[in-house]
Amino acid sequence: MAEMIKLLLQNGNASCVVIDGKDLVQKAVDIHGLSPVGAAAMGRTLMGSLIMASDIKDEKGDVSVTIDGGGPLGRIIAVANAKGHVRGCIDHPEATLPPRSDGKLDVGGAVGKEGRLVVVRDLGYGEPYVGQVALTSGEIAEDMAYYYVISQQQPCLLYLGVLVDTDGSILSASGLGIFPLPGCPESDIRALELGRELYPELTNALRDRTLEEAADLVLAGLTHRITERKKVDYVCNCSREKMEKALISIGQRDLIAMIEEDQGCEICCHFCGSKYYFDAPALLRLLGEATQQNIR
Repeated sequence: MAEMIKLLLQNGNASCVVIDGKDLVQKAVDIHGLSPVGAAAMGRTLMGSLIMASDIKDEKGDVSVTIDGGGPLGRIIAVANAKGHVRGCIDHPEATLPPRSDGKLDVGGAVGKEGRLVVVRDLGYGEPYVGQVALTSGEIAEDMAYYYVISQQQPCLLYLGVLVDTDGSILSASGLGIFPLPGCPESDIRALELGRELYPELTNALRDRTLEEAADLVLAGLTHRITERKKVDYVCNCSREKMEKALISIGQRDLIAMIEEDQGCEICCHFCGSKYYFDAPALLRLLGEATQQNIR
């Protein structure tokens, strides 16, 4: 079961989010038919988005992340909310590249770095905040950390890892975000940075340890205590009602064409693959609603 824990480090001078994302990344693989490098890229984006959404208080709030680096995978989108739900889609889930010279998946090459990372933060009230930065590597964790520094003036240590088996299934997936809080002394910042060598061990540690045990391992040497524990999951919020609203929004001309030429339409959700069929009578009803909205 995918899970997130929040911690305070160094006697409250830094906050930390740790995620065991194996099950939710596996769901993404099953839904989208992801190649190994696609699974790694999508998994990192999903868990990074959950970390970004972890400080939102209002349950109606969410974070939308779009990564478009010009690589073979195309655009990657993830949406995470304060409930711990995340969903995503990718232009070319089947795309693949040869491994890097060190044998690891070439996520940076598959994502590309000739583009931007765009983050839309909706706190559940007021206007959403939109921030964007140029991609620095396509490795996702580095790009998200750069976003924090440039758009939120928040230095952080961010690690995202996905371990894919030879059959394409997910062996382990993890996310780690460490954020110094205002007033954090330089001695604690140095202590946090000294742990950089341990943080990448989180993904392997979760193969045979609980999330709490793995966190204890990679945060060794830092004082830490858990303040919150939450289940996280790949959950889509699509519904027939939302698809109806989308159809109404396309306008009368397109609805009439669907009725006269196709006698109906089928809409497939990009995030979960659910299909919604609307026959001609259903589209006629929606056409009536669209007409009334135009009259008003």
